[in-house]
Amino acid sequence: MPELPEVEVVRRGLDRWVSGQQVTAVEVRHPRAVRRHQAGAVDFASRVRGRRVSAVSRRGKYLWLTLAAVDGAPQEAIVGHLGMSGQLLVDPVGTLDQAHLRVRFILADMDYELRFVDQRTFGGLAVDDLVDDGEGGRLPASVAHIARDPMDPDFDDKVFVRAVRARHSEIKRVLLDQTVASGIGNIYADEALWRSRIHGGRAANGLTGPVVRDLLGSVRAVMGEALEQGGTSFDALYVNVNGESGYFDRSLAAYGQEGLPCGRCGTPIRRIAFMNRSSYFCPVCQRAPRGQRSRER
Repeated sequence: MPELPEVEVVRRGLDRWVSGQQVTAVEVRHPRAVRRHQAGAVDFASRVRGRRVSAVSRRGKYLWLTLAAVDGAPQEAIVGHLGMSGQLLVDPVGTLDQAHLRVRFILADMDYELRFVDQRTFGGLAVDDLVDDGEGGRLPASVAHIARDPMDPDFDDKVFVRAVRARHSEIKRVLLDQTVASGIGNIYADEALWRSRIHGGRAANGLTGPVVRDLLGSVRAVMGEALEQGGTSFDALYVNVNGESGYFDRSLAAYGQEGLPCGRCGTPIRRIAFMNRSSYFCPVCQRAPRGQRSRER
């Protein structure tokens, strides 16, 4: 699933190509792509048609395209989540349709169109009202419960440290909790934990404040490096708006590296099951909590 760096790469591309453009037509080719829009595909298209995109924003893994206000109506936005395989592509008009094209937006002032392509249809789009975020900004109502992400200039490090140290669950589980900090997924959690030499199974409330702050620094560092390299692409499912893959997968130290030597100590990287997915770690640099060691042998 695309995580913060990948979604931010897409947001920047959309901001470049779509901000300021008017949507003249909308074609919903698969109703599942707008299933989050409870009023249905026809209503989705009617709400977007004729509207101008005034900005493209992100919180965590959610994107939204703010629609210029209409007199007497609430301000709205197209809210998108890429799911496992969603792509928002800017293609020249007349380009051959992708096999999994779900929604097409025709833009008035361009020879390009915006397409939502999703092979597995776990992602989706919806039109949602914008609400006050309590801090002088506006965001979609459906995203209001999502915490700020560590790359957000308004992210509160102290609040994050307190929230982590108050949790009794495993630290990796806390990192993946989008109400604590958004945008961190399986890949970057494993990479940050490796950099900080912390096993993902350690209890969050057993970590000291300095250790949590160091971990937060590792999260920012790894996501910042991934952003510079266009994100992480293991296959053709994640691409930017121009259909190009990122290449941070070449720099991964832990995630997906099972059996390869740890870049610090040379010990083979291990993989274990975690929350219906996998965790990758160095068994020497990231010592497991005492109660888990026997289970990982």
